[in-house]
Amino acid sequence: MTLDQYRELADRLLGPFVAAADRVGLSPDGVSVAAFGFAVAAAGAFALATPLWYALAALFVFANGWLDLVDGALARAQGVESGGGDLLDHVLDRYADIAMLVGLAAGIDAYALGLAAVTGVLMTSYLGTQIQAVGLGRAYGGLVGRADRLAIIGVVGLLAAVALAIEVVPARPFGLSIVGWLLVFFAVVGHLTALQRFWGAWSDLS
Repeated sequence: MTLDQYRELADRLLGPFVAAADRVGLSPDGVSVAAFGFAVAAAGAFALATPLWYALAALFVFANGWLDLVDGALARAQGVESGGGDLLDHVLDRYADIAMLVGLAAGIDAYALGLAAVTGVLMTSYLGTQIQAVGLGRAYGGLVGRADRLAIIGVVGLLAAVALAIEVVPARPFGLSIVGWLLVFFAVVGHLTALQRFWGAWSDLS
């Protein structure tokens, strides 16, 4: 389950957006920073946890994901791909992940779940780069990639907005709302993905 395998298709759809960004003089790094800004805005909106803010947060998350594709495509179109730009993109992506998960946790006052989700996501990313550091190439495999996470967060944000807006009182298994279960999902799947990547790399090195 990963949307990252459709990155080439997404790149083909990015043409008009990349051309527009180039025409107005945006740089890939500027787009990366703008994407991060949307992630921070999403975090703040999730923390407010009202129907309107959940809906806006979902839109901000989708904007972050889309701009995260645009920056790389713009760099290729402008011929300015660099290690520095890649580093900036990855660092901002990690901070964006942290911000959004913390915002989700703050909105439902579930900081322990937020911590579990954040560590799961960060360990997934860490294993990907650490495997590359030992000479096996960048690892993107796993149960859920970043594109999947953003899509799921956005959809859950919209569902939470609708549920609150129409005053639905959904079932709360073990006392957790849909946002709470989202954090559980990221915590479990994140650590499983990290272990999956570790085991695959360990087997290759043995």
